[in-house]
Amino acid sequence: MAAELRAAEEPGRSGPALVMLSHFFEGRRGGIEAVAAALARELSSRDFRVVWLATGKSTGASPVCRRVSLSASRVIEAVLKVPYPLLLPSGWRAIFRAVRAADLVLAHDAIYLTSIAGFLAARLYRRPILLIQHVGFVPYRNVILRVLMRLANRLVAGPILRLADGVVFISEITQRHFATVRWVRPPAVIFNGVDTRIFSAPRSQADVEAARKGLALPLGVPIALFVGRFTEKKGLSVLEQIVRLRPDVFFAFAGQGELDPREWGAPNVAVFATLSGESLAPLYRACDVLVLPSVGEGFPLVVQEAMASGLPVLCGRDTAQADPRAAPYLHGIPVDLDSPNQTARSFSEEISKLLARSADASERQARSEFAKSAYSWGAAASEYVRLLAALTRRVSL
Repeated sequence: MAAELRAAEEPGRSGPALVMLSHFFEGRRGGIEAVAAALARELSSRDFRVVWLATGKSTGASPVCRRVSLSASRVIEAVLKVPYPLLLPSGWRAIFRAVRAADLVLAHDAIYLTSIAGFLAARLYRRPILLIQHVGFVPYRNVILRVLMRLANRLVAGPILRLADGVVFISEITQRHFATVRWVRPPAVIFNGVDTRIFSAPRSQADVEAARKGLALPLGVPIALFVGRFTEKKGLSVLEQIVRLRPDVFFAFAGQGELDPREWGAPNVAVFATLSGESLAPLYRACDVLVLPSVGEGFPLVVQEAMASGLPVLCGRDTAQADPRAAPYLHGIPVDLDSPNQTARSFSEEISKLLARSADASERQARSEFAKSAYSWGAAASEYVRLLAALTRRVSL
């Protein structure tokens, strides 16, 4: 099988069959799903025969991989407001069948049932499995959810990560949440990539104004941007307070979720619920700053997309410290979801400082060039190919 992996880099050769598992497809418009879609594209371009299994609606036939939609219940999301699909029996069977027919397994976030099923199937059929861990601990305001997540990380995610054939953390921040794990094999840290062919800085103010006109956004006022799921951990309670504190700033929200900013009744809010991937690029170019008061994340993909688009980024302190190389382009503020008003005031003050600074084309271009050099999907995918080859050789011995 190691020979197959080496052959994957050679044109005209059929590479290994790889099953990729995530809790949702990218139509969910979350960061993990966007990363999964990008990895499917990159690994397929290296001749891996990728089959992507996830819950939710698939976008249909894909030019890069085959997709299998898994049956699941969303009762937990409906009751607890957390995105955790419950696999139905047919979903478990589909994962076990796919893993049995595959050479390799790649799963996103050990806490989800898709990854748990994939891990068990990989052990049963002796297939090497690589786990990519995106999230550490989410400090939910609900004490029950906090306790449940601590237990899940300790009793489920930790043991699975420890016993997996390979583990990748998307930042050192995420890895620290699992510092007590006694690793059988040392984990790796690979930052997500960003597609700089799509996300790039505007060349002039005229480009910014053109993007605003195309999206029916106001001219002549500062615009702050949020991109992500409309959920508690993304800081929607903080953002609502910021919106009310700053009537002088217009706020663009790109995403979906149970906490809809349109329900705030604020005149300085616009929601873009259908934009994702390439269609998001003009929205980044139309705005002045990305505001992301989220918690429990490693290094969200939207931060990298914003930098590639030339935006200054205002985020939680942990996120700002995830990659020291990016420190000059990130502005970190402590986030306390139990004190949304105080957190909002701190963010509002920093927004004023960022908007007061010059934001000429050269500054935007400097941020964009940094993202282009630091976060390459091609380089990240090559690291994944190397890890997959190494763990396959180890399992084959």
